[in-house]
Parts: sequence; structure tokens; C-alpha cells
Amino acid sequence: MHDESELNKQYQEKTPQSAKWHKRAKKLFPAEGATHFARVLRPHRPYIKKADGVKKWDLDGNEYIDYVLGHGALLLGHNHPDIVKAVQEQVSKGVLYGENHPLEVEWAELIQEMMPIAERMLFCACGNEANMMAVRLARVITGRKKILRLEKHYHGWADELASPAEPGVGQDNVVVIPQNDLEKLERELAKEEYALLLTEAGGAFLGGRTPIDPDYVRKIPALTQKYGTLWLLDEVVSGFRTAPGGWQSIIGVQPDLTTLGKCIGGGLNVGVLVGRADIFEPLNPGGNFSRQVMQGGTWNANPLTASAGIAAGKLLKTGEPQRKAAEAADLLRKEGNLILKQKGISGAFYGDSSIAFLYLGPVDYDLTDSLRSPVKDLAKLTSPEKATIYNRLLLHLLQRGVANLIGSIFILSNLHTDVHIHKTMQAFSDSLEGMLKEGSLKNNR
Repeated sequence: MHDESELNKQYQEKTPQSAKWHKRAKKLFPAEGATHFARVLRPHRPYIKKADGVKKWDLDGNEYIDYVLGHGALLLGHNHPDIVKAVQEQVSKGVLYGENHPLEVEWAELIQEMMPIAERMLFCACGNEANMMAVRLARVITGRKKILRLEKHYHGWADELASPAEPGVGQDNVVVIPQNDLEKLERELAKEEYALLLTEAGGAFLGGRTPIDPDYVRKIPALTQKYGTLWLLDEVVSGFRTAPGGWQSIIGVQPDLTTLGKCIGGGLNVGVLVGRADIFEPLNPGGNFSRQVMQGGTWNANPLTASAGIAAGKLLKTGEPQRKAAEAADLLRKEGNLILKQKGISGAFYGDSSIAFLYLGPVDYDLTDSLRSPVKDLAKLTSPEKATIYNRLLLHLLQRGVANLIGSIFILSNLHTDVHIHKTMQAFSDSLEGMLKEGSLKNNR
């Protein structure tokens, strides 16, 4: 057994400039110096100075194959030339007009072309904000207050959207139920007191870390219509990453509302609420004043983001980037599962489309089909008891030139090649060996 602190020492020796900046950051940002909960790592994640394609470089010149990709926003990789050109041309023309402009119309038409349920839409600054507006509109339209959500499905950090277990969250009008339990869902909807049902496309967290049963989802529209509840399918992660029409186009459903983000901004921040035209009527100042909803956002559809969104949308509507990213993710899952088997380590790579999730622990299924969960008890997939192991793996991977999200999530782009995947899996294999030697991981032999 090796000393676990040795890796920390080697990593800090390799990243002295990151350590220096992290020391400054810890005096400013409350999450141990990080600006996002998923960027918290001891001793620190690398501090990046530039990125291009599928790679990024830290302040000390260390190179990483990137599987964070802006938390999923960069399906097209870093600095796609079409997006860079669009932004460069727009920045000299103005970044914030405070007026209507043609770019917002062109951008919206692209979204509508890809996702036909988008009869009307509202641009926001982020997905969290778009989900908040959906809650407001649903309450106005239905005259109800209560919101129904599924366990562990992530929709943002606002009160009605956050986990009820988080301190300070007020959810007097929110009920959370397990996913995939159709009888429980109908019992709740039958009370006819819910304005909105929110579900995350693909499953809980990043579009499927806890996979959802598509057949369960296909039964939702009939139930919500029967009991007068609006249904929002959150595609902030999956929208345009899985397919030009989103995850909903793959499984064949039409929600009342959908929220989009990440990919449709081409790397710039955006959230979009889309759906049936009648649901958006309260935003019309010429409508019923007693039902009018005021919404203002300084950065809504700003020209700089719109220019990036148009460039990205033109590429995404072809479906080719999604196909390439999905193929790369499939290769990563297959190679990763082979390595786990060869080393006698219990666990599996799984996932849908262009995101690969890693579970370390006893499995219930031999994953010939990597789209399903490797365990029957879905709670095991996100057990906090595993966080220490995944964080350790993350540090090992960083030391070997691979950056992923919280150690267990690999987000792919259309620029990841077989060469990148093979290098990544070699780093993964070496990382597992390092963890076995130091005793932070055990095999089942």
C-alpha cells in the first residue's frame, strides 16, 4: 500500500501556479475557493489559461483532454471557428443594445425549426431562470400553486427547483416523488392541485446519471392532460446535444413546455423557455391585465450571445455533431468497461448519447447495453459515500492529463477522436492501478 499523500504532493509540484491562484481564490469564494460546487477539489482543480478543440492548458502549461466541456455546453468543442468568427464580428458592433434586433429573431427561428413545440419562446440568462419562469406561467395559466417534481432531477437552485434536503430552501408548494413510479405519479396528479410537473430529460442530473424509463415518460402527456397539469421537460443539458429536436424527439413525446440552455448558446450563457403559444399569453401586455406577468432580463437574447447561438444552431440542426459525439462516447464506454473487467474492478460505464457516466461498485447487470443502469437500486448511482473514491480518481486523471467532471462524468464533443479516447482510457487504466496500489480502491479478486 502506498501513501495517498504522495499523489497530492506530485500534483501540487506539477501545478504550482494553480496552487498560487487557488490560495487567493480561497480568500474570495466560499466554496473552498471554487465558483461552482462541481469545481471543488482538494488540493485544487487546475486553473486554466486557454482551451482549444478538446484540450485545455493550465497556468503551468499542463495539457488536459477535456471532458468537462463547459459543464456540457460545448458539444462543438472549444473555440469552434464559426462561433469565434460570429462573436468577433459582433463584439465590434455592440454586445448589449437594450433594443430589439434581427439576431434574436433569426436565433429563435432556428430553435423553432429544430424543435416544433416551440410555438413561442422566452430567452433568459440561464436554465435556472427559464425554469423559474415556467413555474410562474404555469401557476397563472392553471390557477394552481403546487409543483410536482421527481427525486434527484436537477432544475436549478431556486426554491421550487432545488433539492428539498438543502438548507434554507422553502418548498411549501412542492412535492417530490420517485421517478419511474407511474402509480404514484397518477395518484398525485389525480388530486388536481398541481400547476406544473417538472422532469429532466434522460433522467436525473446531466440528462441521465440516474436513467429514467422512456416508457414511463411516454405515459406522462396523457396523465397531465387528464388532470389539468402542465408538463415541462427540462432539456437544458440534452436539448440539441442528443439530437436536433432534443431528447423528446428521440422518444417521441411533446411536452407543454421545455427549457433549453448550454448547447444552444454556443458556449455563451443562455436559457430558453419554449412551448405552446397559449401558455405564454400572460407575457403579452395586450392580453388580460389581471393575468399579465412582467418579465425583464437585461441580457435576454443579447446580440453577442445571439450571434454565437445562430452559429451553433446552424451546425447543430444537421445532426452530424450529435452523431460524432455519441459515437465517441460509445467507444469510451466500451473501452472503459473492458478495462474494469480486465482489472477485476466492480463497476461500469453507462449513459445515453454523448455523456458517459462511471459507477464504481457491485453491478447487477453485465452491460452489453450501456444505456441502462448497471444497478437495480438507482440510489447507488449517486451515493455520497462514493464521492471520496471519485474525487481520488479525478486527481489521478488530472495528474495524467485528463479533466472530467466530479471524477465520474465524461462529457464528449464532436471533436473527440479515437486517439483522444484511447489516450484517455490509458490514463484511466493507469489511474486505477495507482488507486489499487495506494489502497484507495480494491478489486474483487
